[in-house]
Amino acid sequence: MNRLLVPRSDVSEFRKRYRWLSLVAVIAFLAVTGRLFQLQVVKGGDYERMAHENIIRRVNVPTTRGVIRDGAGRILASSRPAYNVYLVPGRAMPSARPPKTSRVDGPDTLARICDVLRLNPEERARLTTRIKEACLTDDDKSPCWHRVLVREDLSRDIVAELKQHQTELAGADVVQTPIRFYPYRTTGAHLLGYIAEIDAETLARYRPAGSEALSTEEHQKLNPLGYEAGDTIGATGVERAWESHLRGQRGWEKRVVDAHGRHRTGAAAERLLDKPSRQDPIPGRDLRLTIDIDLMQSIEKAMRVHLAGAVVVVEVKTGRLLALYSKPVFDPNDLSGAGGRERIRETVGKLYTDPLRPMLDKTMSGAFQPGSTFKPFSALAALENHILKPEDSMRCDGYLSFGRRVFHCSHVHGPVSMKDAIAQSCNTYFFKLGESVGMDRIARVATEFGLGQKTGIGVNPESPGRIPTRSWYALRYKGQFRIGFTLNTSIGQGATTVTPLQLALAYAAMANGGTVYMPELVRSVETADGEVVQEFPPRARQKARVATENLARVNDALHAVVNDPRGTAYPVRDPGLDIAGKTGTAQTGYVASPDDDPKQAYYYTRDHAWFAAFAPAKAPEIAVVVLVEHGGSGPTQAAPVAIQIVREHARIAASRKGGP
Repeated sequence: MNRLLVPRSDVSEFRKRYRWLSLVAVIAFLAVTGRLFQLQVVKGGDYERMAHENIIRRVNVPTTRGVIRDGAGRILASSRPAYNVYLVPGRAMPSARPPKTSRVDGPDTLARICDVLRLNPEERARLTTRIKEACLTDDDKSPCWHRVLVREDLSRDIVAELKQHQTELAGADVVQTPIRFYPYRTTGAHLLGYIAEIDAETLARYRPAGSEALSTEEHQKLNPLGYEAGDTIGATGVERAWESHLRGQRGWEKRVVDAHGRHRTGAAAERLLDKPSRQDPIPGRDLRLTIDIDLMQSIEKAMRVHLAGAVVVVEVKTGRLLALYSKPVFDPNDLSGAGGRERIRETVGKLYTDPLRPMLDKTMSGAFQPGSTFKPFSALAALENHILKPEDSMRCDGYLSFGRRVFHCSHVHGPVSMKDAIAQSCNTYFFKLGESVGMDRIARVATEFGLGQKTGIGVNPESPGRIPTRSWYALRYKGQFRIGFTLNTSIGQGATTVTPLQLALAYAAMANGGTVYMPELVRSVETADGEVVQEFPPRARQKARVATENLARVNDALHAVVNDPRGTAYPVRDPGLDIAGKTGTAQTGYVASPDDDPKQAYYYTRDHAWFAAFAPAKAPEIAVVVLVEHGGSGPTQAAPVAIQIVREHARIAASRKGGP
């Protein structure tokens, strides 16, 4: 009985195990089937897209930045081709990689590349260290397989040699990229500006954290110009202010690459590309400025003997700027990519530590005491308020005592009328005038002509200057207002400051009957074919509320400054030119210390030299303002420069009309 039951027990046990094995097999099969379903159906599209992205690279195609021209169409800023060389560390120096059997090592070509690039021993050592640090790991996402920039803006000889030996130089890639070029170099540097690599702070405004998750439409709204790390952007001047017009829109193209990122071509590769495979870049718009580059070059020559200063030339009847010149100058080519990043950093360091402030646009960013060029506005305040008549005379003894302080004049002028006081620049007359008129009345007339206010040019940071009032002094000195503040204001000293651009527009307004124009620097936006997209007509900013007859009296006095034998600018006049203007010599308030270098102290303690004018006096066309920083004397330093500029403007205008 027992023997019969034993086999049956074995069969039962086997059947139990069989059922369990079958269950395990079914579960495993279902798991595999489920996984396959997940991979091929549920996530099949994602994996297909990942596989596609592994072999397809979307490469940006750079756009061409718009061209900047002067009023006559001459190119002031354009783009030229530059050649940069990149290296893939893992291919250029296989011995730097960790050993890995899946890679096939070739010969090191780094030494050969260094020879072609003419790298010195220090540069070779830095590059070798950089490659070894990049190749600490050897996976596909390692920096070892990402190309690195080695040298920028190569000479054509080096480019030719690299192209000639391209098959021998594994890992080296020459990439052509546009670089900004300024053919007139330093001429117009401040108004044109320069471009620079976008900094992290600016880039963060366009590509904030988490922007990768945004849709294409949302990303386009946030970053309409498509900025990416390494891009260039207008840093100063017209390049910055008109960035959205000049930049253009980059294009892209799709490429087939292998596991090492090498570009593959041919019919088989083309079949793998989905459509569209390319989007052409859209070039930036061109700008036509109001500037006359011939006049700018003439100004540069006229200011050659002076260390620092500013010149503004504006059309009297339109507000169009013919010249904006600030000195010291810089070469925007040195800051816009030429020569590479190391050279740019070195140049920037030198420019920003220069005590003469070459990076400051002194035409609009610098505010200075105008000195006697301010006196016509004080005279207008007296005439407008009927406090003085033009024929009323005051006696000048060379000084005016007021309380414990003595206010000096440059000469003993004796009895002088308003015309004589302006022509001979008599301080004593204007001290007495200021005492009678008052600071607030002078300030009202000055602001009527746009002084003490930003002009709205919008190119470089603009200083508003300052036209002080009694309330301004009351806040600053807490009830300690003194009449001496008013006396200083009447002659453009003390707290009174203006920019050369403000003063030029104000003198243009005096010449045209009182219309203060918005300064116009860009005449039109154009396509690359020269078609005008947008044109900017002259725009009046405000009309000075002054009587025409009073303006005529002051302008007559300005004519006497240059043409009356007693006028301060008479010794340097050009009899062939009809000029009306005002000289100015403004104290700077700089006090030298015993530790100062004697030459430096001598320079900085000198007065600023000014000359503001318009010409021709009877039918004004242009207004000119010249500031020579620490020039010493307006009549001897600034006036000759301004007269030379007027002469050059007349010559240029005559040559374009076919005259002699």
